[in-house]
Amino acid sequence: MTTGDNDRPIPGGQTVMVEFEDGIAWVTLNRPEKRNAMNPAMNQEMLEVVDALEFDDRCDVLVLTGAGDSFAAGMDLREYFRETDGSPEKFARFRRVAEEWQWRKLRDYAKPTIAMVNGWCFGGAFTPLCACDLAIAADEAVFGVSEINWGIIPAGNVTKALATLMGHRDALYYIMTGDTFTGKEARAMGVVNKSVPLAQLKEETRALAKKLQEKGPHVLHTAKVAFKHIDTMDWDTAAEWLKGKSAELRTGDKEGIRNRALTAFLDKKEFRPGLGTFDRDSD
Repeated sequence: MTTGDNDRPIPGGQTVMVEFEDGIAWVTLNRPEKRNAMNPAMNQEMLEVVDALEFDDRCDVLVLTGAGDSFAAGMDLREYFRETDGSPEKFARFRRVAEEWQWRKLRDYAKPTIAMVNGWCFGGAFTPLCACDLAIAADEAVFGVSEINWGIIPAGNVTKALATLMGHRDALYYIMTGDTFTGKEARAMGVVNKSVPLAQLKEETRALAKKLQEKGPHVLHTAKVAFKHIDTMDWDTAAEWLKGKSAELRTGDKEGIRNRALTAFLDKKEFRPGLGTFDRDSD
């Protein structure tokens, strides 16, 4: 770790870099010479970073991106496969750490998360891409799952990520052919929320992060967790589960967003949904 304002520790510093900017934590995978391929050292550091940032008041929104011209080229095949041949225990430990940050923690993370896909995004990179709440890609970004060419399948929950992000036919096409697709094509298939020219990518991501910062953090977290979990429920189960989440939100929202927003809308006529945003900082 390095230190920042007032000598407060900043997590990361080796294969992961963290920069704070007005409540945004820019988290950068930092192995540009390897196109940010995720090796055991990076995965261990990323686990420490997401753990540290989850309750760091300098982080309202976490943005995940990559150094250089890549988001991440997937898993480091040499360090994960060749160097663990004959050592299933070592491979299991490496895999457990990778899974912990790439989807177990990120999927229901306490803070909003945005994947900023600045370049190459391959294989294992689809797992954290999918686990992040939102994603913006550069038009020039190149996506692909090339595992079929190495005699392996998209594991590490990559196949689950593709099934979540893509339609059935699109996912099978790219899994079975190993073909690549661009940021614009990723947007058309729903893999990312938006695709913009690379020169505009950081500013677009910053604007989205700022929009998320305007929302009540507890409301935002409850809404995203609710959405992510109802996908596997039937309608009756979802209705009951959402009823419970709504009640939980009423008791857990220390800012009282619901009552304040309803008062501002119904009584004070201060904003109109769809035409304006409730000001969390107003009395």
